[in-house]
Amino acid sequence: MAEPKKIVVLGAGYAGIPAVLTLQKSLRDGEADITLINKHDYHYFTTWLHKPAAGTDRPERSRVDLSDIIDPRKAALLKRTVRRIDTAAKTVETDEGVIPYDVLIVALGGQPETFGIPGLAEHAFFIRSLNSVRFIREHIDRQFAQFKQDESRTERLTFVVGGAGLTGIEFIGELADRIPKLCRDYDVDPALVKIINVEAAPAALPGFEASLVDYAMNLLARKGVIFKLGTPVKKCTSEGVEIGDGEFIRAGTVVWAGGIRGNRVLEDSGFETVRGRVVVNPYLQAPGHDDVFIIGDSSIVLNDQGKPWPPSGQIAIQQGEAAARNVIALLRGREMATFKYVYRGTVASLGKGEAIGSVGKYRLKGTAAAILKNVVDARYLFKIGGAGLVVRKMSGFF
Repeated sequence: MAEPKKIVVLGAGYAGIPAVLTLQKSLRDGEADITLINKHDYHYFTTWLHKPAAGTDRPERSRVDLSDIIDPRKAALLKRTVRRIDTAAKTVETDEGVIPYDVLIVALGGQPETFGIPGLAEHAFFIRSLNSVRFIREHIDRQFAQFKQDESRTERLTFVVGGAGLTGIEFIGELADRIPKLCRDYDVDPALVKIINVEAAPAALPGFEASLVDYAMNLLARKGVIFKLGTPVKKCTSEGVEIGDGEFIRAGTVVWAGGIRGNRVLEDSGFETVRGRVVVNPYLQAPGHDDVFIIGDSSIVLNDQGKPWPPSGQIAIQQGEAAARNVIALLRGREMATFKYVYRGTVASLGKGEAIGSVGKYRLKGTAAAILKNVVDARYLFKIGGAGLVVRKMSGFF
């Protein structure tokens, strides 16, 4: 009897988890050994991180233990950090040894893209992990506390957010909601607090229709947010940011949400990349490597016009499921299926009870869009963990 093939999945994010779950469900007993390698023993919801970063939710709500969603009888979990992929030897080098594979699914996610802006990596905060958002929340609280020790340092109450895409705008919405409570807790005049959004593009929230963008910006402006669109960040220092028109904004906090790039492991492993991302073939394989599938934020999938789909949670989920099905087809000697991304719309939260959404022919805003956002989140939770996970994580959201 032939030895089971070794399928190794790198990363337990929005692409990796659906891949493992699909493999678990579809493979026959003894057909293959599945190994999931992840830095942490939990899966976290990156599209929720703006809330704990601003302090409007607990970080624990944004995570679920992998043991609660992965069947240990069907997949082994290794808590390790991936260092490099050796495609010639068909091994994955980790911080605790080398793991061989027959077929590899790379779902390592992305990393913040600083575009070479001086000082950004050293002085800005990034909404990228549970640990990073805990640090951001603690830092925000500390700015208010330190201001009360020296009320001449009003720059401590200035918050600059770089980037007006989904992450930046959703974080701003939560932060604007929390500021009034912080002002009450620390006895601070709300008029002293500034939230400034700096965006190089001429408009916020790419992908949304102008009417929805206008609704979002007007809502946030009424909450005190100042927008500086068409204005790139030129430099970041410990004292604030220099922006495109030469102005220097003194700020106690700079949060960068200006984009992501692929994981550097791919570059370090010799794959041809564009900003750390690999342009995969129609079956989600890395060019020249039929045994390596790359999905999620580290991949580039081209649409029918030859342009890349923007990275998002929904495309990562679909890639994970599709890559797993193609891996099974490859192992069984069957024809693989080309990946066809089905865009199901986008929803952006704007704080408690507010959002905008574009789904098919429907355009939603306000409470209706906020309910839709919760429905979308609940659907994903049900997909990976069933009704029990939905109840545990969504309690109080509806």
